[in-house]
Amino acid sequence: MRVATWNINGLRARFEFLSHWLRERSPDVVGLQELKLDDDQFPHSEFEKLGYCAQIHGQKAWNGVAVLTREPAELLQRGLPGQDAFGARLITVRVADLVFTTVYCPNGKDLDHDDYARKLAWYDALSEHLKLHHDPDGSAILCGDFNVCPAPLDSYHGEAAGHRIFHTEAERARFRRVLDAGFVDIYRDRFPESSDYSWWDYRGGAFHKGRGLRIDFLLATRPALARASRVEIDREFRKKKEGLTASDHAPVLADLD
Repeated sequence: MRVATWNINGLRARFEFLSHWLRERSPDVVGLQELKLDDDQFPHSEFEKLGYCAQIHGQKAWNGVAVLTREPAELLQRGLPGQDAFGARLITVRVADLVFTTVYCPNGKDLDHDDYARKLAWYDALSEHLKLHHDPDGSAILCGDFNVCPAPLDSYHGEAAGHRIFHTEAERARFRRVLDAGFVDIYRDRFPESSDYSWWDYRGGAFHKGRGLRIDFLLATRPALARASRVEIDREFRKKKEGLTASDHAPVLADLD
């Protein structure tokens, strides 16, 4: 089973690009973030032509998450309890023997903005939800855009990041609490010393200059991690394809035996 996560930065703008990637990489389960469209605008029929079913939690113009699957999935959770005001940011499904959750964690904007405190509260709510409803001994994936660099290695700023958004100790502590619910970062587990990124600003040639952040993760429970034979940040699909503009995020994918 090939699983993947991708912040596509607008499904309308990225549908053809996403379709090309689906044909090239043939994932079985994909978590998508930042759809930027409502439920009734989601192109189910177009995905069915590509061989995918979809469970979605959309929101007009902002946020929105979805899970694409080769076979029909059972919807388990739509939205993070108590956090509806912060938008459509979580969906959980069961497909075969795998529980699969994708999240679009709040950005926080900057440290002086009200959204920063709301981001920390959202993370607290996520940890509480996982504590109550997640089985660490089951086979599960938690994936998405977490909008945090867990360590200096995950940012081109390195140790110099200081108190920048995505790099604060408060954000990193919240992310560690998510891991404490029974998850392991598959990429970091396989590549403990690699300084690789999953997001690059569109501006200033950041991608070509290597000025990125690693903020998109596939997290696995120990049983799911034991099945992982390969993990990759798919940098090739951060590049333009056939005149189509990529998302500012790259997909992250893993193969589970």
